[in-house]
Parts: sequence; structure tokens; C-alpha cells
Amino acid sequence: MTVASDIRAKTPDELSTMLLDLRKEQFNLRFQRATGQQENTSRVKAVRRDIARVKTILAERIRAAAKV
Repeated sequence: MTVASDIRAKTPDELSTMLLDLRKEQFNLRFQRATGQQENTSRVKAVRRDIARVKTILAERIRAAAKV
């Protein structure tokens, strides 16, 4: 789980990379669940929330840039 303050400290490029990595991890977790190999089921929820955090902060920055 990532803290929002850590995410806010990153650049937009780092956030995009982080979002891509989280989406890949989410896909792998879904694949593991479908094949019955998943061990840590709580990680699915944590990844979903991290994706939401990153997307929210990216959207905030876009809105702030459009406002100026």
C-alpha cells in the first residue's frame, strides 16, 4: 500500500510508470485468481486502491494545470 503523500512527491512521468506497473500487477493477480494460484487475496484490494490514488492525483494535477 502506498501513502498519498509519497505519490504526490512523484513527477507525472513517474506516476504514469507507476500506474502502468500497478495495472500489470492487477492483471497478474486476476490471472492468478482465475487459475487458483493466488495466495495473498488482500493484495487485489490494495492494488485497486493504489491505482485509484494514482489516478486521482494525476487528475488533480491536470485540473490544476487547466485552471492556471
